[in-house]
Amino acid sequence: MTGGNRGIGRAIAQAFLDAGDKVAVTTRNGGAPDGALDVRCDITDQAAVDAAFAAVEAAHGPVEILVANAGITKDTLLLRMSEDDWSSVIDTNLTGSYRLAKRAAKGMLRQRKGRLIFISSVVGLLGSAGQANYAASKAGLVGVARSLARELGSRSITANVVAPGFVETDMTGVLTDEQKDAIKAQVPLGRYAAPEEIAGTVVWLASDAAAYVTGAVIPVDGGLGMGH
Repeated sequence: MTGGNRGIGRAIAQAFLDAGDKVAVTTRNGGAPDGALDVRCDITDQAAVDAAFAAVEAAHGPVEILVANAGITKDTLLLRMSEDDWSSVIDTNLTGSYRLAKRAAKGMLRQRKGRLIFISSVVGLLGSAGQANYAASKAGLVGVARSLARELGSRSITANVVAPGFVETDMTGVLTDEQKDAIKAQVPLGRYAAPEEIAGTVVWLASDAAAYVTGAVIPVDGGLGMGH
C-alpha cells in the first residue's frame, strides 16, 4: 500500500499486519509500521513505481492486494489556484493511482485474482470550497475503479473505492476548535472517525467475504455524504 507512514494509511497497514498478512508500505520518507516492508517510492514517477513493485515482489512474492492511499492537498480558492496547485494534486492523487493500478494489474492478471482498493474522500462526491483540485482527483478515482471493475472482473480482480469523511489525523489536527465543531455539526454521528474505522472497511474489502463486491463506493463518513 502507498502512504502508510501516518494517519489512515498507517492504520490500514497495521490492520493488515494484525490479520497476519505480509505488508509492504511505500513512503517518500520512511516510517512504515513495525513488521511492514518499508519501501521508498515517489508515485509521480513511473520508474520509481516499477522499482518499488520489483522490491516488494522480491521480498513477498506477487502483490495480491493494492491499497492506493497516498495523497496530497493544496487547498485554495479557484481564482488563486495556480497551475501547479492543480497539476501536482492530480498527478499524485489520481495519476499516481493509475500508475499503481497498472503495475499491480500485471501480476493480478497472471494470478487470476486480486484486489484494487482506492482511498477517495467524501469530498470527491460532496465537493468542498477551496478544494476543486483535491475533489477532482478523488472523484476521478471512482471512474478509474469502476472502469477497472468492468475491465478486470472476468479474471476475479475487484476494484473498489473507500470514501472516508473527516478522520482524526494530523491533517485535521491543525483545525481550530471552532472549525472542528462546525464540521461535527454536519455529521449525523456527531464525531470524527478513528483511522481504524477506515482500516476495517479496507480489510473487509480485501477479504474473501467481499469477493462479490466490485465497482462499489463505500462511504465511511458518519453519514456526512449520504445521498451523493
